[in-house]
Amino acid sequence: MMPAAEVQALSRADLVDRYEWLLEALPPKGLSTPLLRRIVAFETQAAERGALGHRLRKRLQSIADKEGAISPAFHLKSDARLVREWNGVSHVVDRIENGFSYRGKTYRSLSAIAKEITGAKWSGPRFFGLKGAA
Repeated sequence: MMPAAEVQALSRADLVDRYEWLLEALPPKGLSTPLLRRIVAFETQAAERGALGHRLRKRLQSIADKEGAISPAFHLKSDARLVREWNGVSHVVDRIENGFSYRGKTYRSLSAIAKEITGAKWSGPRFFGLKGAA
């Protein structure tokens, strides 16, 4: 990896090459050299120090788009059924293709259902016993 401080000494052509390598795309037309330098420095620093650089953010977004709001920590098969008793009342949630069904309404996340049941913010997977306490 190139130290971020060395980015300051790069020519525009080298900055463009580095931008292409880091972001897997050409820089936008008309992007000024100072701004190009800042972008390359940030992405280089992110790669060096373990922050989320462009590639990783892009990959995570693609995973999120495919998975929806369901946590990657657990996967429920379609037609799975969760039952939780809360204040003496049994609550039944069905896993459906595009989320979860509770009392005839579709929700994107278990956390939204947990909030609906309890009136407080909860981790849905934890509320339904899919994930233990930290």
